[in-house]
Amino acid sequence: MSLTTSARPVIRIASIDVLRALTMFGMIFVNDLWSLKDIPTWLEHVAAQEDGMGLADIVFPGFLFIVGMSIPFAVRNRRAKGDSTAQLVFHIIQRGLALLLMGIFLVNGEYINESATGISRGGWNVISWIAFMLLWNQYPKNWPKPLIRALQVLALLALCWLAFVYQGGAAENPKGFSTWWWGILGLIGWAYLVAGLYFTFTAGKIRLLAVGALVSLLLCALHHLKLLPSNPFLNTLLSPIAFGAMTAFTIGGAWASQVFWELHEKNKSSPRLPLQFALAAFVLLLAGFLSRPTWGISKIQASPSWVMICSAIMLLLFLLIYWLVDQKNKLSWFAAIRAAGTETLLCYALPYFAYALIRPTGFYLPDWAITGTVGLFKSMLFALLIIQVAGWLSRRGLRLKL
Repeated sequence: MSLTTSARPVIRIASIDVLRALTMFGMIFVNDLWSLKDIPTWLEHVAAQEDGMGLADIVFPGFLFIVGMSIPFAVRNRRAKGDSTAQLVFHIIQRGLALLLMGIFLVNGEYINESATGISRGGWNVISWIAFMLLWNQYPKNWPKPLIRALQVLALLALCWLAFVYQGGAAENPKGFSTWWWGILGLIGWAYLVAGLYFTFTAGKIRLLAVGALVSLLLCALHHLKLLPSNPFLNTLLSPIAFGAMTAFTIGGAWASQVFWELHEKNKSSPRLPLQFALAAFVLLLAGFLSRPTWGISKIQASPSWVMICSAIMLLLFLLIYWLVDQKNKLSWFAAIRAAGTETLLCYALPYFAYALIRPTGFYLPDWAITGTVGLFKSMLFALLIIQVAGWLSRRGLRLKL
């Protein structure tokens, strides 16, 4: 069954959880490719000036699409618990700001001047993530509230200290704590913030969601055609969402989720769902490849073709998983990566700890273990191990929930 309920008014769609888990597995895997050599180029990111995309260029937009797909169910659950529109808006803003904060701290870690700051990059990341965990862990109900508040205050003080001592960039011209760029989590935060608020204020109406996704895609196209006004305020407003590319994924994902819910509720075996999703995917693929000569396919430049092709891939992948999980009852096939669908943020965090702990030891795998097919197998095992550890930690009380 794809629809699960409990005594609390919580709705979870197993197909979406599985899709999220697969995407998170893919993200851990491609983020570990830097440790390998002599691997197929189609697995890696394509350079900004090149026309094309590899597997690594599909994972991030895939995650954005799933963020969008999750929004309608999250809103529906909170409505069922009695949240007002004002409470929903506050919750969405709170989650968005949390992602922005995490994104900024992790990005500063990428540019840290270790000698000037007095902290290694690995140390910075570990301290940051421990602070995030103390702030947003879902603590057991029997824990004393004063203790929880004390841990959260300690986390905030740690983050303030990090920001105060930070020095980044070149040694001859160091720079203090700043927004170098928003980072992966920050970009997800902006895209979630816009899509979540848009969904709430439009009451999740399917036609308006389609309009929102199309307007986002149009903005992206106008930007690449250099038809948008050259206005500093407009650039500041639109650059965090890549001039519509990021929100095309999240609002598009919300649209797909609403269509799925409507058809699923009316008739769980209706052929309309695969037909509509397959048709939408075909149109997106056709438009993406036909417009490719105009702006190319590029993740780095967030081109419209990249947006459309990746959206089509996610629709088709969701259809495949829906068929396996809902129609063929094969949910057990994905048991090994289940935690990646429910403890996604924790899965994203753990590789930072792994890399930070391994690097100071000076331990390196032999060349044969990081080369070619064997190396790819190593990265797959690493991703699986991270997911298993996340599940183990979750069962023992560490659950990151924004």
